[in-house]
Amino acid sequence: MITRIDTRLPGVFLLEPRLFGDRRGFFMETYNRRDFEGIGIHYDFVQDNHSLSRQHVLRGLHYQLGRPQAKLVRVIRGEVFDVAVDVRQGSPTFGQWVGERLTAENKRSLFVPEGFAHGFYVMSHEAEFQYKCSDFYAPEEERGICWNDPQIGIAWPVPPDVAPLLSEKDLAYGTLATRPSADLPVFKK
Repeated sequence: MITRIDTRLPGVFLLEPRLFGDRRGFFMETYNRRDFEGIGIHYDFVQDNHSLSRQHVLRGLHYQLGRPQAKLVRVIRGEVFDVAVDVRQGSPTFGQWVGERLTAENKRSLFVPEGFAHGFYVMSHEAEFQYKCSDFYAPEEERGICWNDPQIGIAWPVPPDVAPLLSEKDLAYGTLATRPSADLPVFKK
C-alpha cells in the first residue's frame, strides 16, 4: 500500500510507501501496478533509469515533446531537491514549479506527469537516483529550460558560494519565455 500526497501542482504528487521493518532491516514495495492505478497513475512504464551524481550536480530541466514521458522518481542513496515545472501551453499552472526533498531515508517518490519539465539538485556527497519512464528516451524529442529561469524562480537550495555543476547541454538551454511555442506541449483538459 502506498500513500499519495498531493502537491500544489495538480497531477504532481509524492508517494510514500508502507514500510515493514524489524531488527533485520526493512521491506517495501516501490511499484505495484494495482496500487498505482488506484491512486491515479495509469501508465505503462517502459524504461527504468539509474544515475549517480556527486554533490552540487544539477540535472535539468528536461522534457520530451513528441514522445512525452511521465516519470516516477526516487532516491536510493543520498538526498536531492527534485523539481517539476509545468510547461504545457494553456495550462492554468503554466510556468509554476514544485520542489520536494527526496532522500534514501524518507523513501518518498515523486510522480511527474507528461508535459512537465523535470530536474534535480544533489544535496548530499553523492546521490543515486532511479526513475521509471512512460516512454522511451528519444534524443530528437528532448527539450529543456534553463535551471535558473528568473520568471519561473525556482528556489534551488544551492549555497550562495557554490556554482552548480551542469552539463554543456543544460547550460545552453534558454528560458521558458524564449522557447518557441512549437517546442512546448499543449495542455489538454
